[in-house]
Amino acid sequence: MRREFDVEPSPLIDVPLEHIVPLKRRVWEQTWLRKGLILLAVAIIWEAVALYQDNDLLLPSFTQTAMALWTSSLSGELPEKVAVSLGVLLKGYLLGIALALAITTLAISTRLGRDLLDTLTSMFNPLPAIALLPLALLWFGLGEGSLLFVLVHSVLWPLSLNTYSGFMGVSETLRMAGRNYGLRGLRLVAFVLVPAALPAILSGLKVGWAFAWRTLIAAELVFGASSGKGGLGWFIFQNRNELYTDKVFAGLAVVILIGLLVENLVFDNLERCTVRRWGLQRSH
Repeated sequence: MRREFDVEPSPLIDVPLEHIVPLKRRVWEQTWLRKGLILLAVAIIWEAVALYQDNDLLLPSFTQTAMALWTSSLSGELPEKVAVSLGVLLKGYLLGIALALAITTLAISTRLGRDLLDTLTSMFNPLPAIALLPLALLWFGLGEGSLLFVLVHSVLWPLSLNTYSGFMGVSETLRMAGRNYGLRGLRLVAFVLVPAALPAILSGLKVGWAFAWRTLIAAELVFGASSGKGGLGWFIFQNRNELYTDKVFAGLAVVILIGLLVENLVFDNLERCTVRRWGLQRSH
């Protein structure tokens, strides 16, 4: 290289940031702002449609729903129902994750396990979890046990399929590298297959969470309380019977808000700290 053309670039310390990235673009790049604008637009459309409908029994306005949500929260009734539902959901979700990991580990280790996973997922994955609730009530009674049974069913099969697909998608090069380091069995799964298949596993976790959450609400709506304590679905069911439509919408809004919080605070942060940081998944 000729030295007269070897020029050291000058630093951009003195260049203002707005000359590099315009302020408008920097603001618009904030994900929370874009999602907040979408929610604001939904609230405005909701308010306009409710005012046009002019029937509080059929469609309360956004402000009426917000007021019902506020009063129910201050009275302690709604937080108590949410705590009951989330407690049952967390137990069923974790139990489903443990069973899914056990089944998929068996499936990738033995041919019999693979046949077992294929057969069971073909049988039970198309079966709606809520359809098993009458049998669960016969077997476990009216209580938490029956809800846990249908929650495990709703989480187990989609998570098992996604995890197994992720394991099978791991390249043979990574597998051979793990074996060269002396990894076998569970150690190979934990240190090689799970990190490499993490995008598929996280996708299965999100699908399983969504299935479990809506299954729990549907079960509480249809069959009521669990262990003498009603959850969020029971709150919606009771207020529907008493024609408190604003409280019904408040309960539905809480279901949606919990879904948004879990998606944005739990799964998004988990993906950002793992698969996006490792380069296994593109950033938004």
